[in-house]
This record gives sequence, C-alpha cells and structure tokens, in this order.
Amino acid sequence: MVPCVLYGGDEQIHFATEAKNFKKILFTPETFIINVTIDGKSYNTILQDVQYHPVTDQVLHADFLLVKEDKPVTVTLPLAIEGSAPGVLRGGKLKQAIRKIKVCGLAKDIPEVITINISNLNILDSIKVRDLNIESITFVTPGYQVIVEVRAARGAAATEEEAAE
Repeated sequence: MVPCVLYGGDEQIHFATEAKNFKKILFTPETFIINVTIDGKSYNTILQDVQYHPVTDQVLHADFLLVKEDKPVTVTLPLAIEGSAPGVLRGGKLKQAIRKIKVCGLAKDIPEVITINISNLNILDSIKVRDLNIESITFVTPGYQVIVEVRAARGAAATEEEAAE
C-alpha cells in the first residue's frame, strides 16, 4: 500500500492505495484527471507529486491535488510536434529542447497535449514558449525557453535570402 495525500480542499485527506494503481498514470506522458474514491466520496484529482525509493524505484508516497471547476490548477503537459520544417529538408538538424511544458488554468480549459507546428522553421529558427498562444491558460514555464529549433549542420543549404546576402 502506498500512502497518499489529497490536498486543495478545506483540509488534507490522507489515504492509501495499492502500488499497482499507479502503473497506468505514471508511465505515460499524458496528464490525467483521476477520480479518487475515499470513504464512499468521489474526488476529481490530478497527480501532483510522486516520491520513489532511491534503489528500487517503487512508489513511496503520492500527492494528489483536488480539481475544482472554479479554481485554476498548475499541470505539466506533453508537447507534440507536427509538420515538416523546411530547414530540416535543407540539411538542418531539428532539436527539441523540452518535451513537457508547465501551464496554469481551469481544468476545463487545459488541453491534453500542446501541439506545435514546425512547418515554418528554416535553418536557425526556433519556437519559444512566448511564441505559443493558447487562450484561457498561462504558461508557467519561462517565455525565453526554447521548445524546438532547427540548427545549422555541415553542408546545410542556405535559404534564398541568406544566399542573396
């Protein structure tokens, strides 16, 4: 049994659950709203933090955050890349610097994944957190953080503007 804490309500609620219940929610990049039932009462929660044993990697403790419809929550969302960057087709190298991004907003407004289109990236172009614009949520990750970039590689063909210069 894994000891857990549910917080974010009027008071903290301590409970325990079997370790096997964590497999589906831990080993996936998605963020889930988890329905936790304690003493016959149901709560919508988000897994906020997990502590592991340093040697065996077994789950030792978990913190759950109560999700309320009128209260914003902070969660980490996975990033998905779509499209084909012209800079990569010219020989540049695509580098994804981060795979998850921290956001804050109401649970109903938070998407399951943030999709980034790289179809306009040429060599030496990048997309930063401040370039994203999603209504109803704010980004906790700093705006200067590079998400994805196309780096120059040896033999990469320059764009038409660079060749003209």
